[in-house]
Amino acid sequence: MLIHGWEPDPYAVALTGAGLLIALVAWLPLALRRLPLSLPIVCLAIGGLIFTSPYVTLDPSPGAYPYATERLTEFVVLVALMGAGLKIDRRFSFKGWGTTWRLLLITMPMSIIAIAFIGTTILGLSVVAALLLAASLAPTDPVLAADIQVAGPQEGGEDTVRFALTSEAGLNDGFAFPFVHLAIVLSLAATTGEPWFARWLTLNVLWETIAGVGCGWLVGRVFGWATFKMPGDTLAKTGDGLVAIAATFVSYGVSELLHCYGFFAVFVTALTLRNSHRSHDFQRDMHDITEQIERIAMMLLLLAFGGAIVNGLLSSIGWIEIVAVVLILLVVRPVTGLLALIGVRATLTEKITIAFFGIRGVGSFYYLAYGLNHGRFEDGGRLWVILSLVVFVSILMHGLTVTPAMRWLDRRHGREAD
Repeated sequence: MLIHGWEPDPYAVALTGAGLLIALVAWLPLALRRLPLSLPIVCLAIGGLIFTSPYVTLDPSPGAYPYATERLTEFVVLVALMGAGLKIDRRFSFKGWGTTWRLLLITMPMSIIAIAFIGTTILGLSVVAALLLAASLAPTDPVLAADIQVAGPQEGGEDTVRFALTSEAGLNDGFAFPFVHLAIVLSLAATTGEPWFARWLTLNVLWETIAGVGCGWLVGRVFGWATFKMPGDTLAKTGDGLVAIAATFVSYGVSELLHCYGFFAVFVTALTLRNSHRSHDFQRDMHDITEQIERIAMMLLLLAFGGAIVNGLLSSIGWIEIVAVVLILLVVRPVTGLLALIGVRATLTEKITIAFFGIRGVGSFYYLAYGLNHGRFEDGGRLWVILSLVVFVSILMHGLTVTPAMRWLDRRHGREAD
């Protein structure tokens, strides 16, 4: 019997809801395997439903909690980078990763220039604001691109398309940081008038990149030795995949203490750790725990994003913003991607697929939050709206097309479509 005036305990409701949502996250990838839907789309829809409830009064807009947005998205990207590095079977080499370097050194800079141009000419943003927006939107997201990435360690499925997009997503977050810092230093120099170029080049480009790679390699070597080669009881004998999370935190923490790029460090740590004993079954245990944590954290962020959308995050969108988003997703990324792949030994369908699936997502939220928290930008509110629209459209567009596109590509190349 219900007591008059009874109201449900918010804590009990939250626990119940969290349990149901986690169960959905575990089950949905299997249920959606053959459907033209993705887990992020479902999470957005659930988030929209949750935040339409009168009992939920929290404003989940990313701009409302800039510091929390930066840290939460940072965490999800870090775990995703570790997972991406652990599941790549191909050994690292400059020649073997040639497609990756093309996407990083050609597609990304050209994308930044093109998006910045759209930001200033079509959207009417200042140069520094357009540069921050471009640097935030240029990288392919390692979190929301799970459906187009390689399978787990030693599970196969590492074809040209999946390897290119996985390796690109693993490295381009680090490559985007110098451009984010360029926007920040320009925004600060506009008010202080202090010289900035020498410091940006030596610190933000050279030191933070080189030191980030070196830090990641060193931490990966230490954890590789302790996990597989240490005399006595190695970490692998524990059977606890949380070792990967430990390596993620240590790598990022040390890199932050050294003031270098932690995203580079974590991905390089993952590659180095994987290379320490490539065929060991414990590699799969480490990858699986990172994937599980990543999915739960991603789910929470996308629930909030879905709630922000139904609460009016995109209410100020007009035709100018829509045109800009169409150009960014359907012109800039595909064209720059195809230009970078000229001369690559791949079929035209593979090149088109790689160029098209430059998914924008959690990493873009992190970069914008980081830039706004550390620089001085007058267009912060509008930048959040534009970036959110790009990510929202990318989730829908790529999420609805990834399953049929990848299955068609697999069948075309004689692979089992799964």
